Amino acid sequence: MTNRYKSVFDIIGPVMVGPSSSHTAGAVAIGRAGNKLFGGVPRKLTVHYYGSFAQTHRGHGTDYAIAAGILGFDTDDLRVPNAPEIAKKRGIDIRFVEEDGPSPIDHPNTAILDMSSGTKKAQISGCSIGGGSIEIRHLVIHDTEITPTGSLPIIIWLDYEKEILNEQNLTSLLQEKAPFSKKRIFHTKDCNIYEYDVENYLKPALVKELKEKFENIICL
Repeated sequence: MTNRYKSVFDIIGPVMVGPSSSHTAGAVAIGRAGNKLFGGVPRKLTVHYYGSFAQTHRGHGTDYAIAAGILGFDTDDLRVPNAPEIAKKRGIDIRFVEEDGPSPIDHPNTAILDMSSGTKKAQISGCSIGGGSIEIRHLVIHDTEITPTGSLPIIIWLDYEKEILNEQNLTSLLQEKAPFSKKRIFHTKDCNIYEYDVENYLKPALVKELKEKFENIICL
């Protein structure tokens, strides 16, 4: 089993509202990753499609899947097909753009999500690699570009206090419970951004522990 597929469920696909694991379930997952990165539902979302996504998004349900993910719905949520209408009723502006040319992240099933609420902005570039699995290949947060070096999961921590001891505590905890292949630090005027490319899926109990101990932590 390659490092792209970390469990048998990555191969047989998720429990989902269809029709396609790549174009629907994978798109929900990209939308959910956007929701996590943004820290909730943005007021405005522009989705840029490339490759196969640009050609088939309407027929394969990619539009409502992305909308469902950005709302935080799971792949098997029966509200998935109605997500665009639900988003509209909540005052969320969602637009879909079919882009020409190759994917900026070099994959035929590419969606780039530009998210904003007032002055808050973020961007996430994801691709669906099959069986409902995705890769996040580029992020922009706090005007900082981040290009992960591996597949999911990815942990991002926005350290507004800029306390080295907090970073040491987080790194030690991850070394013990969630080994990572890469760690990078980005310095901005508002915060230090720590990005960890984690080797294995995070157990729900660990995600809960991380969120309890460290504010502004994002587990993709």
